[in-house]
Amino acid sequence: MLAYGTSAIIMFILAYFYLPVFNLSFFSLYLFISLFLVISGLVLIGPSRKTISIPNIAKTQFSIVGFIILLTIIIGFAFGSPIFRASAYHNLIGDVAESEFSADISPVSTKDVRLVDRGTAIRLGEKKIGEVPGLGSIAKLGIFNIQNVDGQLYWVAPLVHQSFIKWITNLDGCTGYIMVSATNPQDVRFVQTINNEPINIIYQPEAYLEQDLARHIYLNGNFTQGLTDFTFEINDSGEPYWVVTLYTNKIGFNGANATGVVTVHAQSGEVNKYTIEDAPAWIDRIQPDNFIFDQLYNWGIYVDGFFNAVFGQQNVLVPTAGISLVYGSDGNSYWYTGMTSAGADEATVGFVLTNTRTKETKFYKQPGATEIAAQRSAEGKVQEKGYIATEPIMYNVSGIPTYVMSLLDKAGLIKMVAFVSVEDYSILGVGETTEEALRNYKSALASTGNDITIGSSVNSVTLYGVITRLNMDVQNGDTYYYLMLDSAPDKIFISTSNISSELPLSREGDDVSLSFDDYGESLNNLTTFDNLDLSISLLNQ
Repeated sequence: MLAYGTSAIIMFILAYFYLPVFNLSFFSLYLFISLFLVISGLVLIGPSRKTISIPNIAKTQFSIVGFIILLTIIIGFAFGSPIFRASAYHNLIGDVAESEFSADISPVSTKDVRLVDRGTAIRLGEKKIGEVPGLGSIAKLGIFNIQNVDGQLYWVAPLVHQSFIKWITNLDGCTGYIMVSATNPQDVRFVQTINNEPINIIYQPEAYLEQDLARHIYLNGNFTQGLTDFTFEINDSGEPYWVVTLYTNKIGFNGANATGVVTVHAQSGEVNKYTIEDAPAWIDRIQPDNFIFDQLYNWGIYVDGFFNAVFGQQNVLVPTAGISLVYGSDGNSYWYTGMTSAGADEATVGFVLTNTRTKETKFYKQPGATEIAAQRSAEGKVQEKGYIATEPIMYNVSGIPTYVMSLLDKAGLIKMVAFVSVEDYSILGVGETTEEALRNYKSALASTGNDITIGSSVNSVTLYGVITRLNMDVQNGDTYYYLMLDSAPDKIFISTSNISSELPLSREGDDVSLSFDDYGESLNNLTTFDNLDLSISLLNQ
């Protein structure tokens, strides 16, 4: 009994620090069983034994260890190798349905365009922390994650401990969290209280012992599934939580697949476990981006088996570099990545959207440019300025898939905004404001000589009326026409002659028909324009 008691104590200590997963699909289970048998067997032999004979029970235990090693090799290779399980890898993402882009992604409003990337959020967050004397010496910013907070997009990051010494001298936790608006770089908040009650981030990945986030979850009964993607999120009331994905391996020791989620209140430590279906609505992401990327990669590469993936590569697709978060017309968030043929550099055959909660995946056949090609196109448009493009985010602009990105100077400040067509990255618009960039982009779309036409959108409105005011303005060498109608006195419409050659010939008092994407704003960009009086007069000639 002494041998097994000693081994059990050692294994308990190891488990406390290394947090093994006791599940048949995890290697750690077999490792810990083997270690328990080896340690207890060595204790049975004893350090002072003078004979070379080994007790039979110890021999049996060592034999079991040998069998376990053989079993793990079989599980790892035969049951986990894509040579034998290519079909399982291909199907792990689930059913991938083809869909229509404009039906799933809502048209963008200029006020909803994401201008702030993670790097900019970090810079703004660190600046905010620096405004509080002494705070930067005891705490640092955690990882920023983007999320939908009460209908608005924010980058949110907690304050976490700098080091072990800072933790041991600050066991009450770090004060609050930082919120940076993803659409307005001027909106930066340091949230330290909720309802006049102080916020302390006690449980966190940078804490130790019982306050260590993973250990706290593990010791609350979550030791039979893997823990990953430790994401800091706040609910719509501003309460701070850690959202951690639960997962198991579906293909031997590989094929990680999310099965649920655990939430931990960052201050109280309250732990709640949910299935994917029952998770609270404020949780944006349950499916980790690396899981989805790997599963999409396997879906595309093993479409016709392992050997085709290695040699023939017929019908093989691979995700483009990187994966980003976009929001659909249903209010849900999706992982987005382009899909390209094997060996292709700057062209995609389509793109994929995967629901970040349910893993429902849709494929859109839309040939176009990769994110990197779009970045190069935007940077080339203003190459004399030396600006750097941020990671492109895909939006629906008048029914057209469009990359939107900020252009930063060497100091990391947002100087311009760029809209780049996914289908043809030579069609783009840049401007010092989102509105100007969008106008230039729509003007480029409407120009003669390209094959892309502005499609319909759920916000498209057509009006008939009489022009009550008409004027023009020259900006950066381009002429913009501003007009108002008697049928919509609270709106101003703006366009260039690329939309219609009738605009320069129009005047106050003309009957016209026009279309625009209505987002409830006073200034609206035209998508079509028809001067009815001018058309009639031309017909009568």
